[in-house]
Amino acid sequence: MEYRVLGKTGLRVSSIGMGGIPLQRVDEGEAERIVNTALDQGINFFDSARGYTESEAKFGLVLRKRRQEAIIATKSMERTKEGILQEVNKSLKALQVDYIDLYQLHNVKSLAALDQVLGPNGALRGLIQAKEQGKIRHIGITGHVAEVLEKAITLGEFETVQFPFNAVELGPTEKILPLAQAHNLGTIVMKPVAGGAIPDKNLALRFLMEYPVSSIIPGMDSVEQVLENAAIGQKFVPLNDEERRQLQETIKDLGNTFCRRCEYCMPCPQGINIPMIFLLDGYWQRYNLKEWAQERYLAMEVLPDNCIECGICASRCPYGLAIPELIAKVNQRMGLRQ
Repeated sequence: MEYRVLGKTGLRVSSIGMGGIPLQRVDEGEAERIVNTALDQGINFFDSARGYTESEAKFGLVLRKRRQEAIIATKSMERTKEGILQEVNKSLKALQVDYIDLYQLHNVKSLAALDQVLGPNGALRGLIQAKEQGKIRHIGITGHVAEVLEKAITLGEFETVQFPFNAVELGPTEKILPLAQAHNLGTIVMKPVAGGAIPDKNLALRFLMEYPVSSIIPGMDSVEQVLENAAIGQKFVPLNDEERRQLQETIKDLGNTFCRRCEYCMPCPQGINIPMIFLLDGYWQRYNLKEWAQERYLAMEVLPDNCIECGICASRCPYGLAIPELIAKVNQRMGLRQ
């Protein structure tokens, strides 16, 4: 397995890590087999979250026994000092470990949210306290919005940054990656196969291996997937011309329907969180987390069936997506419209 340095943390992490979302949908026995196989294959970086239901607990079944072989990362969407201190304790209990290598502020969505976590009673103060107490060792941030992460990188408060990056979503190559390198932040790549939208996962992961990122963390829910993904980090083979052409064809095919979460469509006059619609739809369609996604979809602050099809969002989309039509299709899948 190829190992890379996780920025200023100094940790050596496997170039192919393991994302924790799919672990939610397998039973405990299968989860143990998956995580043990990952460790046996040289994967040492495991990423979970408080919001991933049973993911932390299922990682903990194995990682508590093989603690010295693993670098454990998790995260929380709590934004206050007291709230995140409680979350750290819950994570430690779920994982059944004495410390967590990397704790991240999960999905900081706006500059206002960033200001909140940086405030005197914000979540960052809580993570700093947890670090002083020895409960966590390093602090990171995750998100989908480029301008938020770009600012966070320059603050000097974070040691890692996690962001979506794949053959369809190339935005991070413009600023996030160069900035992270300049400030020596570890870079963790989520959504490496575009949430499952890129069908040939081998090509998608090998494409990313060519970039100077610390760890790429595809989700895995079978031993077979672990073996296939680990092999890419064990013996990296660059894409040849024909494989690049195949990948470009896939990108072209996805172009008319795939939301890159750039947020140029926002704000919606009706107050609908448009990128969230397509994010949850991805979990529904490609991660097979139908109940989980639907529950969150129907709990959105403004339900997507409030769309009046004004078309303002579509006129702003730099990728030419027919957003109102796509929203209507998602509403039907999620049970908002028959």
